[in-house]
Amino acid sequence: MTAASTKEIILARLQALGVPFTLFEHAAANTIADCLALPCAEADVTFCKNILLCNRQQTAFYLYVTPPEKPFRTADTSKALGVSRLSFAPANCLVEMLHLHSGSLSPLGLWFDESRKITLVFDRDIRTGGRIAFHPCDNTATVVFTQKDFFTRIVPSLHHDPVWI
Repeated sequence: MTAASTKEIILARLQALGVPFTLFEHAAANTIADCLALPCAEADVTFCKNILLCNRQQTAFYLYVTPPEKPFRTADTSKALGVSRLSFAPANCLVEMLHLHSGSLSPLGLWFDESRKITLVFDRDIRTGGRIAFHPCDNTATVVFTQKDFFTRIVPSLHHDPVWI
């Protein structure tokens, strides 16, 4: 599956849900710093770091969504989740499990995790009100929603009950 077709699938699902969103097309934004430099990065828009983690055996996977300014330590996240030490999941897991590549990770990709192998984990600090932004599994675009729509309409449609830490 190509990034373009993945993006089209994501956008079609959002439209089918009837969730209002704004789509911004832009040059590839590979890092959180790139995202924060985008014209759509307005004061009321929360961009998130999205990190795919796994245990040593690669039998448990976690998509951790955290604020961009918050320092990330795998040991702290492991402790908060009550699991043995986590590490970054190999890049091939992004392709195999979520049909996307590094720099394009987003909770929206969980629509492709039909076997529910990935646990969705939100840092409590991302719920700030206003709006929230994610790539539609393609880092040449960003979709922006109200936080209310994201958490009450989109997250339930992902069929991954979130864990909050």
